[in-house]
Amino acid sequence: MEAAGLDSDGKEFKNAQEMWREQIGDEGDDSKKTQWYREGVAYWEGVEASVDGVLGGFGQVNDADIKGSEAFLNTLLHERFAGGGRNQRLVALDCGSGIGRITKNLLIRYFNEVDLLEPVSHFLDAARESLSQEYYVASDVHKATNFYCAPLQEFTPGAGRYNVIWIQWCIGHLTDDDFVSFFRRAKVGLKPGGFFVLKENIARNGFVLDKEDRSITRSDLYFKDLFRQCGLHLYKMKDQKGLPQELFSVRMYALTTEVPKKAHRTRSKVQANRPGIII
Repeated sequence: MEAAGLDSDGKEFKNAQEMWREQIGDEGDDSKKTQWYREGVAYWEGVEASVDGVLGGFGQVNDADIKGSEAFLNTLLHERFAGGGRNQRLVALDCGSGIGRITKNLLIRYFNEVDLLEPVSHFLDAARESLSQEYYVASDVHKATNFYCAPLQEFTPGAGRYNVIWIQWCIGHLTDDDFVSFFRRAKVGLKPGGFFVLKENIARNGFVLDKEDRSITRSDLYFKDLFRQCGLHLYKMKDQKGLPQELFSVRMYALTTEVPKKAHRTRSKVQANRPGIII
């Protein structure tokens, strides 16, 4: 990715390669890369296992986030599966599940089984407790099935298990190489007709490195370049509405392993007037 970017201290980088060289060293320098991931997890280990905690102090965005995700998911299910998938047993993977916020408020209402993947153990413990307190684990119709305490860069899903793999507000912790390798591995986990949903903060240009939590916010072009490297195809995208203006813009991408039969594109009419990046 050749576009320039900056870090949370305002330091500018000519391109992403320069930034990654500073953060994780040259290829083969495993110690710096290990440190990158260790510090990222350590940041979240110091965060309270609550909605406000996992949303960075912006717990009030939960309702708008779920509403936007549900509208996007509903459209996708009806376009991709006969009858919206009601006549088949659907399984989802919630990546970077945190305390189970998305599983509990959205996924478990549409999928018969949901697996949760989260590297921060006290978040996953909270998710397990929250989901077990209600009908989610006991029900044979809609249940949280597996709770995996592992990071994305080390996880490989079971072959052909998932109709949807949902990845939200966590992919920024992966280096570019691990981003690509994760999606290449995860493709195997999709059932025929299955797809990924990636929902993430979007930088207006290039990228923004958060030095505190060890994550990178990528631009739309940056993401699309990585999608090409993963061998994924953009099926549909949509901007999240109703979030505070001081936050990054948020975009949802539906990605498939096959070339879409029909172009499904949703362009933001106000993209040029989005608020500036807040650091």
